[in-house]
Amino acid sequence: MTSEDTTAVTAITTDRIEMPVPGGSPMGGYLARPTGPGEHPGVIVAMELFGVDAHVRGICDDLARRGFTALAPDFYHRVQPGADLPHDASGRTRGFELLPQLTRTDVLADVSAALAALDARGVRLAGMLGLSAGGHLTYLAATALDIPNAVVCYGGWLTGNPDLQVTGPEPTLSFTPRISGRLLYLVGADDHVIGPEEQREIAAALEAAGPRHAFVAYPGAGHSFLRDESPAAADAHERIEAWLRGK
Repeated sequence: MTSEDTTAVTAITTDRIEMPVPGGSPMGGYLARPTGPGEHPGVIVAMELFGVDAHVRGICDDLARRGFTALAPDFYHRVQPGADLPHDASGRTRGFELLPQLTRTDVLADVSAALAALDARGVRLAGMLGLSAGGHLTYLAATALDIPNAVVCYGGWLTGNPDLQVTGPEPTLSFTPRISGRLLYLVGADDHVIGPEEQREIAAALEAAGPRHAFVAYPGAGHSFLRDESPAAADAHERIEAWLRGK
């Protein structure tokens, strides 16, 4: 299904696509891109706990209006293809039934499949953006794959979570020295998922490992603040665009 948004500053086209994943069934994804001519560099958007929902699709659409080709892979395709969970207690419960089934091997295979899908369309990779759980996936991908510009928005469990395969056995944060590209970490100072101590650990790990990075904690902002129309969200959108453009 394809649709066009002609009311935005930049008209965009959106598609549901499928991507082959070695050794498994095809992975679905949401693709948003500008309709006009020119180079529109690619951004992989890693979903929150709730799947490729309206919020994630909206992030993709916003990136497309800013001139990017945005692709959100369905990381739940092995366990519940097309998962689009409600942003409420029931959706959170189901999300925490699905998320523990993700493994690092599967996640990296899925990101590689998304990279290949962009490459097959002649799209140069700008980077990867991850939201909450997807922020963790983005941090992991930045340690293992060639991601020139990674943006991690309130990515949690980097210091480990025994209930999630994707966070262990070694904490993902311990892989920070393997990051080859640039990494921007955005978090709310009042995030209830990523407390002050974990925020300090993440900032210290990035500083010690030495990748080109920036760490921004927004005073008064909580978790998933990009879902809000707030000064923190407005500033973050501008920082994200600049970072993905290598600025």
